[in-house]
Amino acid sequence: MSDSIDLTQVASLEEDFDPGTSSGGEPSDLDRKINEHFAGAVVRKDLVKTVKGNAIVPSYVLEYLLGQYAASDDEATIQAGIDKVRDILAQHYVHRNESELVKSKIKERGRYRVIDKVSVTLNEKDDVYQATFANLGISNVVVDSATVNAHQKLLVGGVWCLCDVEYFHTEDARVSPWILGSLKPIQMSNFDYAGYLDARAKFTTDEWIDLLIQSIGFDPDKFGRRAKLLQLVRLIPFVERNYNLVELGPKGTGKSHIYSEFSPHGMLISGGEVTVPKLFVNNANGRLGLVGYWDVVAFDEFAGKKKRTDKALVDIMKNYMANKSFSRGVETLGAEASMVFVGNTSHTVPYMLKHSDLFDELPESYHDPAYLDRLHFYIPGWEVDTIRNEMFSSGYGFVVDYIAEVLKSMRNLDYSDRYQQHFTLGSDISTRDRDGIHKTFSGLMKLLFPHEQATREEIKEILRFAIEGRKRVKDQILRIDSTMAAVNFGYDAVGGGWSTVTTLEEDEYPAHYHRGRPPAPAGEASADTAMPTTSTAASASVLAPTAAEAELFQGQRDFVENQRGISYEALLMPYLRGAAEIELHDPYIRLGHQGRNLVELLALIATAKDPADEVTVNVFTVLHDDPDYQPKQLQMLSDIVQGAAQQGVKVNMAKDPGGHDRWIRTDTGWRINLGRGLDIFQKSEGGWFDFGTSRQEFRQVRAFGITYMRDTSD
Repeated sequence: MSDSIDLTQVASLEEDFDPGTSSGGEPSDLDRKINEHFAGAVVRKDLVKTVKGNAIVPSYVLEYLLGQYAASDDEATIQAGIDKVRDILAQHYVHRNESELVKSKIKERGRYRVIDKVSVTLNEKDDVYQATFANLGISNVVVDSATVNAHQKLLVGGVWCLCDVEYFHTEDARVSPWILGSLKPIQMSNFDYAGYLDARAKFTTDEWIDLLIQSIGFDPDKFGRRAKLLQLVRLIPFVERNYNLVELGPKGTGKSHIYSEFSPHGMLISGGEVTVPKLFVNNANGRLGLVGYWDVVAFDEFAGKKKRTDKALVDIMKNYMANKSFSRGVETLGAEASMVFVGNTSHTVPYMLKHSDLFDELPESYHDPAYLDRLHFYIPGWEVDTIRNEMFSSGYGFVVDYIAEVLKSMRNLDYSDRYQQHFTLGSDISTRDRDGIHKTFSGLMKLLFPHEQATREEIKEILRFAIEGRKRVKDQILRIDSTMAAVNFGYDAVGGGWSTVTTLEEDEYPAHYHRGRPPAPAGEASADTAMPTTSTAASASVLAPTAAEAELFQGQRDFVENQRGISYEALLMPYLRGAAEIELHDPYIRLGHQGRNLVELLALIATAKDPADEVTVNVFTVLHDDPDYQPKQLQMLSDIVQGAAQQGVKVNMAKDPGGHDRWIRTDTGWRINLGRGLDIFQKSEGGWFDFGTSRQEFRQVRAFGITYMRDTSD
């Protein structure tokens, strides 16, 4: 290719072409690698929707069946497996409106297999266990003690099972005609943990994270690094004992999905249905509640200021969350269930920070520092995208039941000290703060590095993430209880210096975040602070620079993924105003959204200049590697050149001789190094009704850095 890009050689394309998507449903390189190392334990995630139909069953039930018949990358095997699973569901899954038909089949055949949710109660009068089938609508089915002892979750909440049900009628009206011939819970009985660790070592960290994201059903290409970690934090309660997690955010972000669909070891209940007997122990009959049998108990729709709550429940919950135990009369019992609280917010983050706190939506009894202090991590739900159809994965992920058993087995392990050879937590971090950080760090280590082969930088990333999640909890408690002392959250690097950790909303809204209370004193800064998180002062100054400033900032600034309030107008225009000639090097102006970025910058330049003046912008970029896509890219660049010319901005396109570095230089003496070039914003699928379409400040960014310096070259 010559040094200039010939925009006259443009061939229009009739259809859009996305070079990032493989055609014909071909598996990606990662999918092939997944099938190579986890053969039989993975399934294509879009198959669940294919086979589900109108069967109201959890995903793990369907994936259990798909894992039996369609765990392959061979298309013929997959199709045969889909047909088999569909046939099983059609023949044996009990729809509520067809229960009488199924009961007739059992009667006429004498024995018939069903897929249904089964719960068991003890009939003390007759001294027998009796099962109830949720969809089939039969009850008082006698279950032998051995079956109940082997599957005690039948007693608490019920379990999806494959059952052989028999029918035998007698003249005794007190005897149920329904007989349980066999019962098999739908969950895996064993797996090779050593093989799991060996296979993990074959994947890079990025590949492994993408595999986990695909396993929970999402397309990793639709998420940034921070967004992926936020999704994976939702899994920590399955891998850590007694982990207390809260997530508050807008509706439709999938907060409860994992706890209802992901694992047979989790139980999702409505926050309004919680009682002491149901959750802990029934003193009337001595029966243990949910925490005694489930690994994770999640409370849906937990938020709501006006919700009525049981003060006795709050008190016993506080004790359990702190001490892993609860009292039953004079006896104290222990349990290992993690507690998850999810709910919706009705206000924006700055509104909550200005008028109250980030726990503002909780019922009054739970808006209590003693209860909140038991929470180990606060997932900022406002950072999580609303779930859209295109976000679901068609790639391969673990069969849900397989990964659920893996996570359950790791609850016995403790990885909380794996950072200590590299870092030390701040000395004023309290024991409870430290416990929260340790549990989150341990959980992320188990999820991402079960083979314990993390680099120092990888350990630092998840340690900072763990500190941030606990800091979000503690900072809000400080707003509620002014008597508590501020804490300086951060760490010392062995052989280095102190690094402060901030939350993203602290960087975005410093004035509201520290309302009425100064920030904790910062320790000494060090080179180790060059993680994406910005300091509060840096964030505040870079987001509001003006041309009237006597001295523009020089140096490096970093921004974290999902941050808002950032625009080219604030980042770049103070340095570009007054320039007659601007040079932009960005090799990645290839796809539609990247062309839009360039248009938005050129529009700002056109707006800032006198209408009678002209500005020349020399753009150095590179054509796409795929020759089939180049005509579309050239057409886009040609349209941009013509549009800019009408506004008095002359754009010259040329080949970038470097092809990698991204930077801007002006004839007024500024050089701006752009870590990601202009492509700092996350892709949005919201269309014209998305506010981010109109204003960059409303968009979330990807992690990036930017450096401002005076250009001393000739």
